[in-house]
Amino acid sequence: MFSAEMSGSQLIDRWRARGRIVRVAGHDLFVVDEGEGPCVLVLHGFPTSGYDFSAVLPELTRSRRVIVADMPGYGLSSKPEAYSYSLEAQADVLLELWSKLDVERAHLVAHDMGTSVACALLARRDRKALQLSLDSVALCNGSVFIEMAKLTPSQRLLRNRVLGPLFAGVGSRAVFGLQMRRIFGRIDAVPSEELDAMWELLCVADGRRRLPAIIRYIDERYEKASEWLPPLSRLDLPSLILWGERDPVSVVGIAERLAREIPGAQLVRMDRVGHYPMVEDPARFSAALLGFWHRIDGVR
Repeated sequence: MFSAEMSGSQLIDRWRARGRIVRVAGHDLFVVDEGEGPCVLVLHGFPTSGYDFSAVLPELTRSRRVIVADMPGYGLSSKPEAYSYSLEAQADVLLELWSKLDVERAHLVAHDMGTSVACALLARRDRKALQLSLDSVALCNGSVFIEMAKLTPSQRLLRNRVLGPLFAGVGSRAVFGLQMRRIFGRIDAVPSEELDAMWELLCVADGRRRLPAIIRYIDERYEKASEWLPPLSRLDLPSLILWGERDPVSVVGIAERLAREIPGAQLVRMDRVGHYPMVEDPARFSAALLGFWHRIDGVR
């Protein structure tokens, strides 16, 4: 599953070699675009990056073209100081990227913060304002219903206008690792080398100092609820709710509510798994997605 003999920096170097930089709307976006077949677009979460999906790509790309892009402010993409980091802005940048990559239709997979970017895209689709054709949507461990989420101490500190910049400036690998292990289904679910890589990617281009700006997406979830949530109850796409049921942040009650409110949605619970199912159990995560897509378009 993981290459325990490799350091975090070596894992990042290997990941960087799989992708390229694409200039979009004034931003340098790191993009991994692998495989052939029906297209899958991946939306990563906060505060990590598209690297979270590195372990599931080998299986998914056997029969699919999978595009994983770091949004501005994340991973190996540019992390500008003068940028809104709003979810709507992230959606705009991604749509321009996908257009550059000649994507006209795709399956959508979203995790954590990415589920809210997905909601912004689905709201546009509901208004007939989305040019991209979607074949399905899979939502994974995201606080779509933000009032139900249980924010971590780090998230609460970063949201504080006074303490957030101070905390971001003094954050450490040790604190990061402690917070991450608290949201995994098992404390030993992910090797230290993988956490090293996640931390180093967060720190690239002084990314830690962008966290207080980026985490304002939580406020946007509250502000946009009346616009983003009603379209879910009208959604006419095959939908998968794929959830690590031990998640202490995006609790399983959110998944259950999504399954109730999205017509025909399929709920798949991953037991003994927490907030990062694609990292904690990539084999089960991949199998669930592939089975879902096979029922839709027949491609394994």
